[in-house]
Order: sequence, then C-alpha cells, then structure tokens
Amino acid sequence: MNEINHIDRITGFRARLRRQAAMMGTFLKTPSPIVCEVLGLSALDCVCIDAEHAPFGRLELDQCIAALRASDMPSLVRVQSSCAGEILSALDCGATGIVLPHIVAGEQAHELAKASHYGPGGRGYAGSSRSARYTTKSMAAHIASSAMTTTLIAQIEDAEALANLDDIAQVTGIDCLFVGRMDLTVSLGASSPMDAVVVNAVEKICAAGKRHQKTVGMFFPPTETCERWQSAGASFFMLASDQQFLLDGARALAARLGSMSA
Repeated sequence: MNEINHIDRITGFRARLRRQAAMMGTFLKTPSPIVCEVLGLSALDCVCIDAEHAPFGRLELDQCIAALRASDMPSLVRVQSSCAGEILSALDCGATGIVLPHIVAGEQAHELAKASHYGPGGRGYAGSSRSARYTTKSMAAHIASSAMTTTLIAQIEDAEALANLDDIAQVTGIDCLFVGRMDLTVSLGASSPMDAVVVNAVEKICAAGKRHQKTVGMFFPPTETCERWQSAGASFFMLASDQQFLLDGARALAARLGSMSA
C-alpha cells in the first residue's frame, strides 16, 4: 500500500483545516490515555493535548498520542513553550500537529514553522520514532507524509501580535491562526472576554485570515456561538475540555434530584 495515499481522519486533517471545513475539537487537560481512548470514539475532529497548562510529561504525552492514534483521532499538542525541542518531541511521538502559543511576529512564526518540518535547519530526523513507525517506514515516505500532514497552528493571544497579523498570516508553514481569547483579554487589560476591545481584536484576526486565505480558529465564551464567528470567517473551533465535560455531566446528574432533595 502507498503509505501517503490512504486518506483517513488523521492524514486528512490538515487538508480539511486548510480548506476551511467546519471543524470542532476540544482540549485534553487530564494526562490519561483512557480518556483519550474514550474521546477517540467521539465525532470530534481533533483533541488538543494542553501540555502548556496541564501536567503532561514526555511519557504521558506519548501515551495519550498513542491512544488517540489508535482511534484515528487527530492529536494536536499545545506545547508549553515554542521551542524546537518540545516541537520535536511531540511530533516524534506522532502528534498530528502543534499549537504554538504566544506567536507575536512573522519571523518568529517562520522560524517555528521551519523547526517543525524536515529540511535544512529544521526538525531533526529519527527513523525510530512512532511517527516513523519504529523504522518500518522508509525515510522518503516518512518525510513525504510528514510534509503533507504536519499541522501548525499559531495562537494569537497577545496585544503585541495585533500589529503584526499580516506578517504572521502570510507565513507559508502556518496553517491556521487560532485566537487565544482569555490570554488576549488579559493582554489587552480588559475585564472580560466580552469587552468590546477584545471582540474587536478577534474580528481583526478574522479579517487578517480572510486577507491571506488563512484558516482562523478560536475558543470563545459560552455566551457566544459558532455561527456568530463563522460569519466573521472562522471555521475551526476548540471548545471546552475533558474536565468541563466531567463538571457538566456531574452538574446535570446532581440536578436530576430537583426539588426531591429538599
């Protein structure tokens, strides 16, 4: 079988994202391959492992990616810091793509995109990784499939980035601009993600995506809807998390008692 012609949920993820298909994912906060196995049975388009804000070590990351791959669920890793070593580690483990936090300039985005791909000055090669199928995949096939499927998402979450949106959006290796709404709120000195200054900034990011035919993704508060931001040009949404699912389910279960508990 040709290793790069079989289009499934993982290998087709980047192409779907880039053509701005409507897509929905969620964040994983719990370092558990069992939770990943369960989420892999869902109809979500991807799971983003939040290694930036949750306690994921290298082994936990490896196990969670393996569980998601077993279910053909695309796995994104939001790395703790946008350094080449963390990017290399996540991709070698077999992650479908990387969410790069705090992208504020075009040159920064360009350097990180180069670090995520094979080539001069880029990602170091190892044929023994999961992504290379533990030496059973040829170098040529692995490099080709990696170039086709490795997905890079630049998280826009700083006031500083708003003046550089065109420079960031035009970087060839960046597949999506993702709005980090909560950090953007803090960076802008706003008191709520619903404040006009924050909403205006999100609209500005969407407009930059349109100008450069770049996919725009986002997280947004529960009071807003996908339709509201789809009309502004966004197509990729990552909402809630496994922790939120647990809390929502527990609240709904407790509420079933109703007035009988009085």
